[in-house]
Amino acid sequence: MDRIEDATQKTAQGRQRWALLLLVSALLFIGGSSSAEPVGELPYEDSGTFAIVFENDSFTASDRNYTNGVRFSYLSKANGGPAAGRWLGEHLLGAEAEDRIYTGIAVGQSMFTPQDIDVPQLLPDQHPYAGWLYLSFSLLVDSGTSLNTLSLDVGLVGPDSGAEWTQRRVHDTFGAQDPKGWDNQLENEVGVALAYDHKWRALAEWEAVGLGIDLTPNAGFTLGNVRTDLNAGLTLRIGNNLRNDYGPPRIRPSVAGGGFFEPVDHFSWYVFAGISGRAVAYDIFLDGNTMRDSTEVDRRPFVGDAQAGLVIQYSRWQLGFTAVTRTEEFETQKDSQIFGAISLSVKL
Repeated sequence: MDRIEDATQKTAQGRQRWALLLLVSALLFIGGSSSAEPVGELPYEDSGTFAIVFENDSFTASDRNYTNGVRFSYLSKANGGPAAGRWLGEHLLGAEAEDRIYTGIAVGQSMFTPQDIDVPQLLPDQHPYAGWLYLSFSLLVDSGTSLNTLSLDVGLVGPDSGAEWTQRRVHDTFGAQDPKGWDNQLENEVGVALAYDHKWRALAEWEAVGLGIDLTPNAGFTLGNVRTDLNAGLTLRIGNNLRNDYGPPRIRPSVAGGGFFEPVDHFSWYVFAGISGRAVAYDIFLDGNTMRDSTEVDRRPFVGDAQAGLVIQYSRWQLGFTAVTRTEEFETQKDSQIFGAISLSVKL
């Protein structure tokens, strides 16, 4: 009986924190938008960008490891965020007077499970159950030839992340298998992750048969008790109006675009393929809680991603599809993981 009451209390706490995070992000969203001119009186390139990203391994009929991620974000129009954005861009990211500065906020939840979710006992050789609920604040400086991004994620790992509640409700709604091992998830812990990314506009660009081709590298790092790593990658894109964006939005640790797009015409598209690698010093979802005992697995120090996809822009809308293959992240992982991502962005 006590166990049921504890579970109910944890679920209620998770729901309260989730509601609070949504309320805060909504207030900030409204506050950031209110300073802009009315929608419809601005060209698309002078508007903020709202984006939804959904990542899940159900696209490949699996349910394991990194099994689900969702993220809602808002990025201001260029030079249209809080006044402090310009000062921070200049002092933290070296922005020049002619650079375009964006500020943003996001709320997201990521979920991790073992492969055998029908087993209630602890599975020490499989990925631990874990959830991550967070607010993200970002600052971007676009020089025209490169994009610098600094972001701070603050949130909750553990039962209060609401991941168990989310997965159970979704599985129940769609008649999927009931996950039975959430009692073994990581313990509650406040999580912080500071990340920096540098993206070059193009290492090389070509024009062929009326299409644009570019090769865009990126590099960066993440520091914090959620994840600490170094990363680098390279992406090839083929399509038209490639300078509209820096790639589709994604959820960390995947390689992401800038979170905005600046359409210059009514319709554009491109296909892309890329590779990236991470040297991982710490990952709470594999190494376990930092200040208390919890389940853990032997993390691999190097992880690689290969991805390919399609981005379509129509008027003020942009839709992205990405398929990702991720190498083994821990020693007892049986094989690499494949999952999909869908992003929908709109100029407001």
